[in-house]
Amino acid sequence: MTRIYPQIDRIDPYLPDPLAEVAEIYAVAVTDDVMKTINPTDPHDPVARQYIPSAEELKTAPRELSDPIGDDAHSPIKGIVHRYPDRVLLKPVHVCAVYCRFCFRREMVGPNKSEALDGEELQAALDYIRNTPRVWEVIVTGGDPLVLSPRRIKNIMAALAEMEHVKVIRFHTRVPVADPSRVTDELVEALESEKAVYVVLHCNHENELTEKVRAAAQKFLKAGIPLLSQSVLLKGVNDDAKVLENLFRRLVEMRIKPYYLHHPDMARGTGHFRLPVAQGRSLVKKLLGRLSGIAQPRYVLDIPGGFGKVPLEDGYYHDGIVTDWRGEAHAYPEE
Repeated sequence: MTRIYPQIDRIDPYLPDPLAEVAEIYAVAVTDDVMKTINPTDPHDPVARQYIPSAEELKTAPRELSDPIGDDAHSPIKGIVHRYPDRVLLKPVHVCAVYCRFCFRREMVGPNKSEALDGEELQAALDYIRNTPRVWEVIVTGGDPLVLSPRRIKNIMAALAEMEHVKVIRFHTRVPVADPSRVTDELVEALESEKAVYVVLHCNHENELTEKVRAAAQKFLKAGIPLLSQSVLLKGVNDDAKVLENLFRRLVEMRIKPYYLHHPDMARGTGHFRLPVAQGRSLVKKLLGRLSGIAQPRYVLDIPGGFGKVPLEDGYYHDGIVTDWRGEAHAYPEE
């Protein structure tokens, strides 16, 4: 069950009503499962920091953007983002089970937004994919697509299954970690297909990986659906080599392959989560000799403005200049 967290004062005692102030701008919701992983006596709890509103969210830095990765610039039709030639994002829903305080789509998601696709709009989005034969992979995202009913997911999967040129379907979700009871046999069955189907779950700290999360992951795995993970490098949550090591080890032990470690995006009101790229690169370097290769994700940056995702490695990033996949250079000055 999703609920607004009512006891903000024990996390941030310095605001009279921070939840109301922040919630006027950004959606707020926390599940009971997430609540159980939070230590209410720790004002620096790494799970609470991801979900509980903070006064810091009311501060906007000059370079922060409402659409930091440029979805709108690559959206030919509502519900579709076509940034790379061979793959598209399909965004059928605008709500999530929980709302991360650092979300790069935080101004597009929530119960009061109007970005969810109705029946005609979803059909138009599917028609775009159907009529674009270079699309090899469809990434279903949102919002969180696994908050949809199994019936609606099954309908989307059936439509994609009919498209010969679509070979891979990927679902990006927080649900298995934040609301694992939603992962029912019926939902997993809805995802099954003759296409290659992957589920990519979002997790940033080992404290989130409870036994209920493990059980939810097992449902996908037993159905033959591989699991990947993506994490965000967040100040005050996982900006420590040992914390990252523990997270990635736990994921691999659960048969979840760490896929991406994202540098925080330039979303408005999220400056308190960002750290310098140099610090992130140093942390990743420390993991090289401590972790098996299968436990190491790629550290990446989504270039602000919609220029795509690139690894934060030599050859792509140097002294505040980042080179995109087309070979074009962009300034990325840090605060």
